[in-house]
Amino acid sequence: MKPVVLIPQDVAEEGKDFLIERGYSIRMGRGTDKASLLADIKDVDAVLFRNEAYDADVLEAAKRVKVLARHGVGVDKVDLKRAEELGIWVTNGAISNSLTVAEMTLGFIIALGRNLVGSNEAAHAADYDFRDRVISMELEGKTLALLGLGKIGKLVAQKAYYGLGMKIVAYDTNQAHLPFPSYVTQLGSFNEAFKVGDFVSAHYPAGGGNNHSITREQFSLMKPSAFFMNLARGELVVESDLVEALREGLIAGAGLDVFEKEPPSKDNPLLAMENVLLTPHNAAMTAECRIRMSLHAAQGIDEVLSGRVPTWPVNRPEHPRRKREDA
Repeated sequence: MKPVVLIPQDVAEEGKDFLIERGYSIRMGRGTDKASLLADIKDVDAVLFRNEAYDADVLEAAKRVKVLARHGVGVDKVDLKRAEELGIWVTNGAISNSLTVAEMTLGFIIALGRNLVGSNEAAHAADYDFRDRVISMELEGKTLALLGLGKIGKLVAQKAYYGLGMKIVAYDTNQAHLPFPSYVTQLGSFNEAFKVGDFVSAHYPAGGGNNHSITREQFSLMKPSAFFMNLARGELVVESDLVEALREGLIAGAGLDVFEKEPPSKDNPLLAMENVLLTPHNAAMTAECRIRMSLHAAQGIDEVLSGRVPTWPVNRPEHPRRKREDA
């Protein structure tokens, strides 16, 4: 009998083809809500998942699952401790979306600094007085402060330094990310990034004490001319504090690909703010990246079900499930 892989939310065909060619059976899920996951996960061997949550209840219902493979990077919606206790590997595509999100971050910097959204709206309205009313900034020589210098942060730093001539500073507590490139100045504290940056950009994971680590305290340290950007996770920010900072003019604007709650409610104040650039959590949704994410997740499934250690493990179960009867 072929091992069964559950895919609750569709992915690029390349990932599914990879699994089928290696003898796996694909089962598309009926939904990403908890009830659907509980029903679908009971008799499958692996899960290729996107943004749905896998709490202890869902994991304990996964009697045969040996591996949960993330379509992308973030695994903050998985109870990693319980998965490890149950012998379930969790993998991700650690390098699958780095380039794509880094490119989008540069797009945010240019769009915010040069007021591209407002300029576009003015041009469509034939409002040519806009060019004298609203003055944008050059980016060369401006300071980009990065919160996190992992795979994405390093690419952002490289592209902003060599492509835009920006000064790059960064704060990161992860020793694995040290030493920094020669053109990146290491900051001594988290708050220092907010003080010095003309653009402050978050590139660190949610969970593990990081949630709600960006508050009014941090926004109050920023220059009134500075912009805050978050293309990581909405949970990092106290969203109501960001709204207040924008309303009070503590900062010039913001660029957000993520929200605390997704999708945001229609009455979320951020949706009506002209100085906020918003995208619907699609920084990684290029055609090329979608293919990489599906293939890297599929690779993790094949590695585990073939008895190998995965290339991109997020956890390391002491007693991993190996055979169907192990469950």
